[in-house]
Amino acid sequence: MSGTSASLPQPPSLLDHIRPQALSLPESGIVEVMNYGRQREGMIPLWAGEGDLPTPSFISEAATRSLAAGETFYTWQRGIPELRAAIARYMSRLYGQAEDPERFFVTGSGMQAIQIALALTLSAGEEILIPSPSWPNAAAAAEVIGARPVYVPFSFDEVRGFWLDLDRLESAVTPRTRVIFINTPANPTGFVASHEALRGVIDIARRHGLWIVADEIYGRFYYEAGEAGRAPSFHDVMEPEDRILFVQTFSKNWAMTGWRLGWIEADPSLGAVLENLIQYSTSGVAAFIQRAGVAALERGESFVAHQIERARRGRDIVAAGLATSNRVHFAPPPGAFYMFFGVEGESDTRALALKLVDEAAIGLAPGTAFGPGGESYIRLCFARGEGQIGEATDRLVRWLQR
Repeated sequence: MSGTSASLPQPPSLLDHIRPQALSLPESGIVEVMNYGRQREGMIPLWAGEGDLPTPSFISEAATRSLAAGETFYTWQRGIPELRAAIARYMSRLYGQAEDPERFFVTGSGMQAIQIALALTLSAGEEILIPSPSWPNAAAAAEVIGARPVYVPFSFDEVRGFWLDLDRLESAVTPRTRVIFINTPANPTGFVASHEALRGVIDIARRHGLWIVADEIYGRFYYEAGEAGRAPSFHDVMEPEDRILFVQTFSKNWAMTGWRLGWIEADPSLGAVLENLIQYSTSGVAAFIQRAGVAALERGESFVAHQIERARRGRDIVAAGLATSNRVHFAPPPGAFYMFFGVEGESDTRALALKLVDEAAIGLAPGTAFGPGGESYIRLCFARGEGQIGEATDRLVRWLQR
């Protein structure tokens, strides 16, 4: 045989034959840093959007009992009746309104809830408005459909933190706009929309005939909650005819990130369509996982309160530490569980995140992962115990003071 393998014709790349929308999706900047640092000895990992507590045993045991009882078959596409009823009771307690179980549709995570909400409302070539910096997955879900995310920059000052300019939001509307995506309290900024701002968003949606997809998954993590125990919500200001889809998850409140369980809240008239979208994606959530969700909603209130208080203390520890450095600009966030801050002299936050892994053994998420406006910031998740957050803050402050 003559010649070398290099001279043989090379087969075409399979990448040349897939959808451009799939090929062009950005790699996660958060995952890059996690993969870089996750096996480092002594690392304090504050890069992901989750706390350090495992799922409470009373939730896990409900799933175990379900498995032991043989609940391993196909189940209700919309969710088992017991879980939909439990969600309705939970939402009634939280928002003080009578809730119909027919408004709730169980999904395989909050992320799937977003995917289904966008599949319901967006077509290829249409636009979705997203205040930015923002969690990148909603924009990516729109891009997979072939829709175009249009980023609307948040405003920022060190008194108010991040806030949404409604005139800027409305000026971004075009004839192709179909959806406004609002995450409040927000990842990564901690932005919380006031009732006035929420009314303003609804007014814009009404004037232009738009849908609102409301991501309120951090609604319990609101540090100015008072007796309400939650952040302001579209539930407080909407009318029955408003086109609002709510996406929710069990991940944050009940430490269930790995379970992949969420829900959509929508007008019951959309039920058949939503059921079809669930059927043609996952065909429903495993019954034993849904039983865990019932236990979380019915027995988990004290655990949620514990999680919120830990996050509040974590926020205060980080804010006090950062305030000792003249190199940092930030505002303590009123909601969610992230500190999103900039460091003077560090304009490349991807490089900064990798440097902090190497030089301080702390894992943070680069602002470049959160879209336009996030490039000069870095995100720290403070949903941790005081000891770990205190040590991480000390390491960060020592690094800043070098």
